[in-house]
Amino acid sequence: MVNQKTEAPDIGFTHEDFAALLDKYDYHFNPGDIVAGTVFSIEPRGALIDIGAKTAAYIPIQEMSINRIDNPDEVLNSNETREFFILADENEDGQLTLSIRRIEYMRAWERRAPAPDRRRNSSVCGVCHQSRGALVRIEGLRGFIPGSHISTRAAKEELIGEELPLKFLEVDEERNRLVLSHRRALVERKMNRLEVGEVVIGAVRGIKPYGAFIDIGGVSGLLHISEISHDHIDTPHSVFNVNDEVKVMIIDLDAERGRISLSTKQLEPDPGDMVKNPQAVYDNAEAMAEKYREQMAQAQLAAKEQAAATAVEPEAELAEEEVVTAAE
Repeated sequence: MVNQKTEAPDIGFTHEDFAALLDKYDYHFNPGDIVAGTVFSIEPRGALIDIGAKTAAYIPIQEMSINRIDNPDEVLNSNETREFFILADENEDGQLTLSIRRIEYMRAWERRAPAPDRRRNSSVCGVCHQSRGALVRIEGLRGFIPGSHISTRAAKEELIGEELPLKFLEVDEERNRLVLSHRRALVERKMNRLEVGEVVIGAVRGIKPYGAFIDIGGVSGLLHISEISHDHIDTPHSVFNVNDEVKVMIIDLDAERGRISLSTKQLEPDPGDMVKNPQAVYDNAEAMAEKYREQMAQAQLAAKEQAAATAVEPEAELAEEEVVTAAE
């Protein structure tokens, strides 16, 4: 009996073909990608991570957290699976460099910043003294408070470790830049308790040719020269002195800019009383303020009615045109 040689089936692929296809359809990891990885070896200054690449990726200790750490096991556990950011392309050994810190920065910026209305108040701790201000950390992001925006009598070095209310002044993710204000946050908090048309007692803290600055409970408002009296006055000095106690009415609040506009003119029972008889203004302040609020409410109602009437008029004109067309 003759033995016949069994030939291997022709499957159409050579070893070279297999190698080329594996290389073609292999997943290519690129810097900037966020991938899942499993910790399989923790070293003194880093860790090896399995992300499915040909070679284990490496994360150095300085890339493990947005905050300073001394040991990798403060952040990572063996066999733990989590997200990693691919920081750098393969080195000469085919190894990728990973980062957790970059992900934390990205998430912190997402929580803190993407629109103008993000400039809300925020409490922050970890104040570090600087000669021209203070450095702070907000969820790991570093920010700067200019010295003029720190509203406290305490020395800046005494604020280290304290928690402060802050308001965002400048947010620039590309430059990794946060500028904040402690003073503006305090002003906004106090302004939120005030209302237009409210009468408040304050003290004159400064007088300028264009008006007087009045301290009302720790925030400063401007009593413009045009809002002092119905009578013409040449200078606020002719009516006020520094440290005078006065009654004023709030006529405008701009919390975003930290501005408060005040008036004594609207509190005058008779035009010119603030110049001739200021005590009459103070004695009748609440009654005059009530009249002012009623006038404001009536003006707002009239404006709404006018707006509603303006919106209806085009519809009425259109209906009239349709009737005329039908008659024709």
